Amino acid sequence: MSSCLFFCGKLLSSSSPATGLLRCHWALRSVRSVSTTEEKNARVVTLKNGSDSLVICRIINGMWQTSGGWGTIDSDAAVEAMLSHADAGLTSFDMSNHYGPAEDLYGFFINRVRRERPPEFLEEIKGLTKWVPSPVKMTSNYVRDSINTSLKRMNVASLDMLQFHWWDYSNSGYLDALKHLADLKEEGKIKTLGLTNFDTERLQIILDNGIPIVSNQVQHSVIDMRPQKKMAELCRLTGVKLITYGTVMGGLLSEKFLNVDSSSPSSGPTLNTPSLQKYKRMVDAWGSWSLFQVLLQTLKNIASKHGVSIPSVAVRYVLNQESVAGSMVGVRLGLSEHIKDTCAILSLDLDEEDMSSITEVSMKGRDLLKAIGDCGDEYR
Repeated sequence: MSSCLFFCGKLLSSSSPATGLLRCHWALRSVRSVSTTEEKNARVVTLKNGSDSLVICRIINGMWQTSGGWGTIDSDAAVEAMLSHADAGLTSFDMSNHYGPAEDLYGFFINRVRRERPPEFLEEIKGLTKWVPSPVKMTSNYVRDSINTSLKRMNVASLDMLQFHWWDYSNSGYLDALKHLADLKEEGKIKTLGLTNFDTERLQIILDNGIPIVSNQVQHSVIDMRPQKKMAELCRLTGVKLITYGTVMGGLLSEKFLNVDSSSPSSGPTLNTPSLQKYKRMVDAWGSWSLFQVLLQTLKNIASKHGVSIPSVAVRYVLNQESVAGSMVGVRLGLSEHIKDTCAILSLDLDEEDMSSITEVSMKGRDLLKAIGDCGDEYR
């Protein structure tokens, strides 16, 4: 009997039938054979800096959509949706202290996991939150109080990852904040430290100050290739990895917008969410709507070849970049779901022709590093 079947048998014999079958499903999903393709398309990846490490799913459930503007969130339905994502193998969740109820929802969710799933399943669940402080003096007590608030809301003893954002580089208080966060990490309140929307220059300064950063969360898509211009080289030299958001551009990179005439608003879907509006501005900065249609058709051709969707191809392309550890896919918890399409990303194997075709169209647009600046500069 294989170790997987043996494990499932033990779970079934020591559990109720329903719980045992659930655990068996989880065990079967977790065991992987080793091959070049399997390694390339692995479900999880390890973020590391020195002795700090964190295993996350390469597809991360993004919870910005809980902050308002996408529809009213029902907490019970949202938690059920989080359980469905986790049961499908999508076990990492990204949130922030300023994403409305996101941290609270994670707290409700993790309690359900503790009660209703086996301990080994709980170990796979990862909650990555952000701290976006106001530009006040970064004292030890202020930083500690802020982290304690997230710990309480998320109902955990230690944050799996704290990703830090700073609005104004002219205020060097970000280094004070990060040093206090590193102290809290040593105390066990935080397991790993990451950044969000920091540029290459500041990432280098932070690393030079001895802060053990494992990742930087940045905007990155087939249109926004800025992270590959400068940031990727520093990542290669230091081992810091990228977590990407905006990778499906709020849904613009999808069949829904293929063959839509932007000159006739009534001819296609409305840009009725904050993310669609945000990333339409990014399309405009990159190139024309007609060029965007060429990109969508290219992605559609590749998607049809592999039997997947446009968003799956768009995310896989970014995940194939050496510097990228994981990519965010936004979740409208309890309102809509695309678990099947999201899971398809992990087994999708784009060949060299696929990658080259996408790169060729992407490079026809403007260089956004020159047009906007480095990673995160659009926020400053």
